[in-house]
Amino acid sequence: MNERRLWQWSGLDEGGTPCGGLAWAADRATALQQLYQQNIWPLKVKRQTVARQYWNLTYKIHFIRQLATLLQAGIALPQGLAMLAEQHSRAQWRALLQELAQQVTQGVPFSDALKAWPGVFPPLFIALIRTGEITGKLDECCQRLAVQQEEQQALRKKVVKALRYPGIIFVMALLVTIGMARFVLPEFAAIYRAFNAPLPALTHGVMAFSAFITASGHWLALITATLITVILRCRRNPHWQWQEQNLLLRLPLVGELVRGQRLSQIYTILAMTQQAGLPLLQGLEAVVQTLSSPFWRQMLERIMRKIADGVPFWKTLEQEKGFTPLCRQLIYTAEETGSMDLMLARLAHWHTGQTHERADSLSSTLEPLMMVVIGLIVGTLVIAMYLPVFQMGDAMSGAG
Repeated sequence: MNERRLWQWSGLDEGGTPCGGLAWAADRATALQQLYQQNIWPLKVKRQTVARQYWNLTYKIHFIRQLATLLQAGIALPQGLAMLAEQHSRAQWRALLQELAQQVTQGVPFSDALKAWPGVFPPLFIALIRTGEITGKLDECCQRLAVQQEEQQALRKKVVKALRYPGIIFVMALLVTIGMARFVLPEFAAIYRAFNAPLPALTHGVMAFSAFITASGHWLALITATLITVILRCRRNPHWQWQEQNLLLRLPLVGELVRGQRLSQIYTILAMTQQAGLPLLQGLEAVVQTLSSPFWRQMLERIMRKIADGVPFWKTLEQEKGFTPLCRQLIYTAEETGSMDLMLARLAHWHTGQTHERADSLSSTLEPLMMVVIGLIVGTLVIAMYLPVFQMGDAMSGAG
């Protein structure tokens, strides 16, 4: 987000009528100066909290889609922005849309107005809006952008859900095991010690594990918390992120899922920018700005440098392991036939479909597998707890 802050003000206009509203300004003095320039006598200026979560992709998709609908209905851009500002539920969005409407009314290009908010609108938004302004098809570009962002958001959520599921199951199994070892097994151990009977090897091993958990539980919790903290801090490091992404691509099932999601994002944006009339390098630059992974960003930056040196697009993919042989073959065909936008759209559609299928397959494969693992863990603990009871029962019946 930029340095401007949100201020809520109330005051009197030229006629002495009470009025109020929201304004963006770097500080209180600037906010007051802006009000004086509008011939408003401020009575109260209070800073408002700006929540970063309200700048998320969902709000931006709603804004672009609603704007596209208004433009297609024949409403002028300034009026459309003003209408969206009036009906928005979030104060910071109302203030932002009001400012955009004012700037567009004053003759500032819409893309330049968005560019002043780099923390809200990514370069892809600005590039497509500028293309829409140049071609006179701003409504189509907004609609295309909204559809692309919605599809990528849905795909991203599905991939994250498929990758998160095994982790949740593993944590649940670990908590169940620790809970039984910490609270249930010690009670059985006390009973068996009272009988002073020999224990089976399985029960003896489980009891030793329970004793270790009971005696060292606080140290294990401290070590676990430290490891989690270190990992979370390391994940902010670009080198760590590069290695993490490289490792994910090498994993079976998971690697293909991650690769498919990234390639779907790359080809969807490239196809959209090609259809909008942007040059290939500019489209790749827009893709780079939308990628958070240093691994993929560096890969595309290498591709861009090679293309700038005159190397064909398909040739630049040969040394990049993130791209598949199918990518190279189809892009080679596209460059030979001059149908780059069509071929990129097909690649995007194919990778999106494959990624959806892999996410469903991963979930359906891991669900029974993780259930079996949890069953084995809990079953082993239960058998170890009750096996001495069965043996003592057999011994007592034999003695009788």
